[in-house]
Amino acid sequence: MHKTYPGSLALLFALMLTLLALCQGGQNDPLLLVHGLLLVGTVFALGFARQPVALALFILWTLLAATQVIRPSLMDAGGSQFWLAVAALACLCVVGVQRLATLTRPALPAQAVAALFGLWVLYFWQLLVSAFAVPQVLLPAPVDIALALYDNARLLTGDVVQTVVKSVLIGYLLGSGLGIAVGLLIDRLPFLQRGLLPLANLTSTIPLVGVAPIMVMWFGFDWPSKAAVIVLVTFFPALVSTLAGLSAANTLESELMYCYAATPGRTLWVLRLPSAMPFIFNALKVNATLAMISAIVAEYFGSPTAGLGFRISTEAARMHMSIVWSAIVVASVVGSLMYGLLVRCDRRVNFWHPSMRGK
Repeated sequence: MHKTYPGSLALLFALMLTLLALCQGGQNDPLLLVHGLLLVGTVFALGFARQPVALALFILWTLLAATQVIRPSLMDAGGSQFWLAVAALACLCVVGVQRLATLTRPALPAQAVAALFGLWVLYFWQLLVSAFAVPQVLLPAPVDIALALYDNARLLTGDVVQTVVKSVLIGYLLGSGLGIAVGLLIDRLPFLQRGLLPLANLTSTIPLVGVAPIMVMWFGFDWPSKAAVIVLVTFFPALVSTLAGLSAANTLESELMYCYAATPGRTLWVLRLPSAMPFIFNALKVNATLAMISAIVAEYFGSPTAGLGFRISTEAARMHMSIVWSAIVVASVVGSLMYGLLVRCDRRVNFWHPSMRGK
């Protein structure tokens, strides 16, 4: 009872706000009246009905709200009717997503609930930006960003090829691979820890905005200079994580390998490297985001006429903010896909690790 009390209060508050909005001028609007009646039914379904009924009514209400709430009669941002409707939407959004996340029959995937919450965020973004007539220079509406994505799809595809396929992937593989290889080398040759490890630590302290122009002068304006910057950024996290993982093997397991007269190479392959894989994958996931950010920043200091960083800088100078936001969306989606792919690989490789239990 205690857990459902705040949700019930929020549902009743949403119902009250909707009824007040209808009383202030929506009684002569059939579409708004249908919207209010369906909201009333959804409130009672979420509070008292069985879960599949609540899910169906909530989806119907969401579709109707998305098409009917942004209406000329409600677009007076300073009017009380507008704010009552927005407050009712916000209350039902929070409680509805919370209830749908706890559904058991049928159970929704976590990705579906997250996508639903993301759609709500975009909906309120579009609603408020349109209602207050926010200039595109400050904050474009999601619809404008989507149109910019559609109109500049071919241009942004070339930017993705230039930034991601050429710069990010090559620099990421080289930087992470060198970090792991040097970590294995230092582990086999301990005297290198005093000479090589401090030099490797130096690479993590080099400022990105300082080294990017130097790399452009050394390797030119094309993708090799950006890949070199990414190598510098991703090398040290992979090195440190590899060393930490190699030293994480259990003492009893190491002594057992010694009792079996296992060679150092065999111990590394059978015991220490598998124990280090969770640490290595953590570094790979961190480097995936670092590589994308480094490539975009490096393109600010010199690039051919393509690339996500080049597109952001040039279009921002022209005040084409919808294109800027569309390039940011593309970079975010690509970075999320890379991170998600590494997470799936991590679960397959490190299924035995305690951190993967229950996932």
